[in-house]
Parts: sequence; structure tokens; C-alpha cells
Amino acid sequence: MDINDIIATLPHRYPFLLIDRVLEMKENEQVKAVKNVTINEQFFNGHFPGQPIMPGVLIIEAMAQAAAYLAIKSAKDIPGKKIPLFAAIDGAKFKRPVVPGDTLTLELKVTKTRQRIWWLTGTAHVGDELACKAEITAVLSIVE
Repeated sequence: MDINDIIATLPHRYPFLLIDRVLEMKENEQVKAVKNVTINEQFFNGHFPGQPIMPGVLIIEAMAQAAAYLAIKSAKDIPGKKIPLFAAIDGAKFKRPVVPGDTLTLELKVTKTRQRIWWLTGTAHVGDELACKAEITAVLSIVE
């Protein structure tokens, strides 16, 4: 799924849209997406000058956006416009810095769903190296 499909699905927009492509998706089960990290990202101006590192909270946000894409695409039976909201982040661990030029591969797997609530485990890798892992809970809010 390309950026046009992502924009049509997620409510996020530049500069806060943090996934560039969805590589794989199996409804109600898992998603694999990519974030291309470039020096042009606005946050690198202040994080940190001379030593640009992607903020951990934005790595988690990119994971959450991939999870939101999966949830929205999977929730076809729920009518209305769906807005994904964070409910919880648990067990977040950061294992390596993410810097300009990295390609961040985001993989999330559904552990449980109940109505509009989604529980997922996820990882973010740069190549074969684990950059981050976390458990994410999201809720699909419905806008009529």
C-alpha cells in the first residue's frame, strides 16, 4: 500500500504522518510498514543539533500509526469515520538510536481485540537491529 492509500486511511498529515509505505498487512492480525528517516524532518532541528536522533516518542508514534492503519482497514463492519486514539503504551524499550538515513521497519501483531479496542505488540528495526519494542493499546473513536 502506497502513501496515497495511507493518506486516504489515516487522519494524520504532514508533518505528523510518520509512515511512508505499508509492505504487508493481514486484516485483524498483523502489519509491516516503513518509515524513511531523513534529515529534512522538522524535529531534527532541535533533537539534537550536530547529533540528530529521532525522538523515541516519535518512533512509538510511527508504530502506533501502523497499528492504526491495520485497525482501520480491519474494522470494515464499524460504520463512520474512524479516528485512532492511544489508550496505553507498555514495556517500551529503546535499543539503538534512529538517525537520518535509516529505514525504520515497523511490525505490529494483534494480541487481542474487543469491539473498538486493539492490543498489539510491536517492534521497530533498522536493518536487522532492534531499535524499539512496545505494547500498544488503541481505541477507534467514531466520528459521525
